[in-house]
Amino acid sequence: MGYWNTRGLRGSTFEEMVNLTNDAYRAKGLAIIQKVPTPITPVRLNKSTRAIEVAYFEKKSTVDYIGAVQGIPVAFDAKETTRKSLPLQNIHEHQIEFMRDFQRQDGVAFLLVRFAIADRVFLLPFDQLYSCWSRAQGGGRKSIPLSAFDEELVAHGKSGAMVHYLEPLSTYLQRGKRI
Repeated sequence: MGYWNTRGLRGSTFEEMVNLTNDAYRAKGLAIIQKVPTPITPVRLNKSTRAIEVAYFEKKSTVDYIGAVQGIPVAFDAKETTRKSLPLQNIHEHQIEFMRDFQRQDGVAFLLVRFAIADRVFLLPFDQLYSCWSRAQGGGRKSIPLSAFDEELVAHGKSGAMVHYLEPLSTYLQRGKRI
């Protein structure tokens, strides 16, 4: 059983940016995306701040977000890295299985990856993620370098969306590639 501590808040600023973007999309009628809560059981609370200091995960989580964009089911995870590559150790087998199964049901799965070092956010389609993850499982490279991310799938901030990922999602869907 996994345990959570204050290190579990890494990436929370990026997730808040995605949350605000999702609120803007919903207000404009473009998409309805919900943050999937991670089920935890608190073990230790700080009585003075009433904050959870240690907790355990009740079960494995799937992805951070799920919803629909103009009738298309989507599921995605938000990842942030301070490196020049995305470490694949942060993507777990049960997440890969969920995204693969989601796509088999005609949904679209992907990652939103923020490279803090470049201050850029990319949409990483599941097919590319799966290919890289499978190679890593077979002893290959354990990360995806920034240079491997598609420049046409950059999510810029605009139109009231801090991380406007609908444009790169549209670009990806127009290519017609999915597992």
